Amino acid sequence: MSSSCLCDQCSALCCRYFVLEIDAPQTRQQYDDIRWYLVHQNVFVFIEKKKWYLGIYSRCKHLQEDNRCGIYETRPRICRQYSTENCDYHGGEYDWEVLFSSAEQLWEYAEEQLAAKSAKLRRARLREQKIAAKKPAADAAPVVAKPAKPAKPAKKRTRKLPKLLPGLVMSPAALRRSNGQPTLPRNGNGNGKSHSLPVLRG
Repeated sequence: MSSSCLCDQCSALCCRYFVLEIDAPQTRQQYDDIRWYLVHQNVFVFIEKKKWYLGIYSRCKHLQEDNRCGIYETRPRICRQYSTENCDYHGGEYDWEVLFSSAEQLWEYAEEQLAAKSAKLRRARLREQKIAAKKPAADAAPVVAKPAKPAKPAKKRTRKLPKLLPGLVMSPAALRRSNGQPTLPRNGNGNGKSHSLPVLRG
């Protein structure tokens, strides 16, 4: 009865490449950046469960000729997480949806996706325009008229009184002569001419 284990049959597939998750491209520039990855040797890109991954074929420096690990006791945590249930030999292939092994494959896919996205945006804009056209005018923002300024009340026309100089204002008693006849004071220039001011009665 043979006592062989899985490691005796393993070809160390998982020790010959590594994979990194990358951002899903949204723009032409982002697709072009991924295309740049693929113009290099030993590079592949795939989509799995709507997530994008960059893979690089590169043999581990510690993989021995018998396909066993040369640093097994101190191997990295990622290596320790592998088991016979998820290893490449026993667990099967990646469940990828799309695999790109060349820049041309990726760019063909990018053109299709960008064209579909552009068409979707155009349809959305058309829907918005149709909805806006069907809205009644009442839905439009009402134009608020500025309130009219209240009319100013008409000014009463008042008769302007002449300015009185303080020296000319006299009491009724001072406006009478000793004989009881009314008199007016001299004007301020001493010429003897009387002012035409009304006589105030007390």
